[in-house]
Amino acid sequence: MKKDGLLAYFKGQQVPLADAKVSVLTHAFLYGTAVFEGIRGYRSAAGGDVLIFRLREHYQRLERSCRILDMQPTHDVDSLCRLTVELVRANRFQEDIYIRPIAYKSAERIGVHLSEETEVVIVTVPFGKYLEDEKPISLGVSSWRRTEDNAIPGRAKVNGSYVNLALAASEARGAGFDEAILLNEDGHVSEAAGMNLFLVRDGRLITPGVSANLLEGVTRDSIRTLAVEELGVKVEERQVDRTELYVADEAFLVGTAAQVAPVGSIDRRVLGDGKPGPITARLKDLYGRVVRGQVSKYASWNTRVAG
Repeated sequence: MKKDGLLAYFKGQQVPLADAKVSVLTHAFLYGTAVFEGIRGYRSAAGGDVLIFRLREHYQRLERSCRILDMQPTHDVDSLCRLTVELVRANRFQEDIYIRPIAYKSAERIGVHLSEETEVVIVTVPFGKYLEDEKPISLGVSSWRRTEDNAIPGRAKVNGSYVNLALAASEARGAGFDEAILLNEDGHVSEAAGMNLFLVRDGRLITPGVSANLLEGVTRDSIRTLAVEELGVKVEERQVDRTELYVADEAFLVGTAAQVAPVGSIDRRVLGDGKPGPITARLKDLYGRVVRGQVSKYASWNTRVAG
């Protein structure tokens, strides 16, 4: 990952990424009291420009996360969109990128109670594939349960809460799986480690409801829209039991980093013939064309930054 020469937005201005540093006494560092977004920018299929995918929707979610963590945002959504475009332009990217804005409790003190001080930092870096998507991945149901909404809410992208997902992901990989699926405390399917999950059964898309303690994903919303409007596929948002994972015809993960990742097996039970199913393949292809500006109907989802 190239870092030399990159700029970040930090403490109200663009600075060299190497200079965007916080004290080890910063509240967010000590206690995980920060919220963030993961946003992708794609090199346009026509070349030259970078297309930032659903920039405004991501910042609207960041604003909601701030509200849950009792943060007073230092910038409104319009300002954050503008600052991000300016930063991407200043970094003169010619490849796919990842954008990480973080709103964090910036007081430098010991003491767990939430402070008033808040800062925003925005980092942009080149970014390729997060998951290997040329072949279906294997998932394992984790022994770690997804945190509850009235404990550490999954609806907010709280930095500290990702310990929960990291434990599950590390356990899964240690057991020989590519990624983990977490159940909630009621024993129902929540999400993968940092990604939402879709199943296909009898030609219908099925995904756990938001009350299952999952993140309300922007990519999840995009895939639902594309499935209904372009493929004519019915989408069901409902409770999903563990055993329903094993009898699905197809499954795939979605997320900003993962994009659309086909699943070949869950708990070593092969789904279908173990290859990407037809609905998964069509959505993966369609999503890939949308984010690169090749489907004019969804042009409003992309914010163009001239190269």
